[in-house]
Amino acid sequence: MRIGELAGATGVTPRALRHYEQAGLITSHRLANGYRDYPESTVDRVRNIRLLLDLGLTLEDAGFFKDCLDGDLLAGPPSEAALGVVRRRLGVLERRIDAQLAQRDRLRGALERFSPGSGTTRRGSPREPEPEGAQRQPARR
Repeated sequence: MRIGELAGATGVTPRALRHYEQAGLITSHRLANGYRDYPESTVDRVRNIRLLLDLGLTLEDAGFFKDCLDGDLLAGPPSEAALGVVRRRLGVLERRIDAQLAQRDRLRGALERFSPGSGTTRRGSPREPEPEGAQRQPARR
């Protein structure tokens, strides 16, 4: 099966397939004309790689599953090593989410503090009330 056929059968771009091959997740041999030729079983491997990537794992993580990519990946019980990979990736994602939530809260706080009518200047100090009818002086820079 040539790379275009494999791409069509799996919905994965030829570029991604070459990347999977470079990562050691799939293999091909070269035909006399230099084209890559993949075994039919590569369709299942690629679908399983996509499943792992869609779950949030990286290609490096998928390498830990290399020996079980040819069959039904979710049919058998996972190994402790596989569970460890998933737990580590989940930890990374949770730390990223926590950091993003903290950043969102800081940004939301700044928006609330500096929005018109908040009673706060850009530097965070309370505004002095302006006397009635007073002309506002332009800020100096």
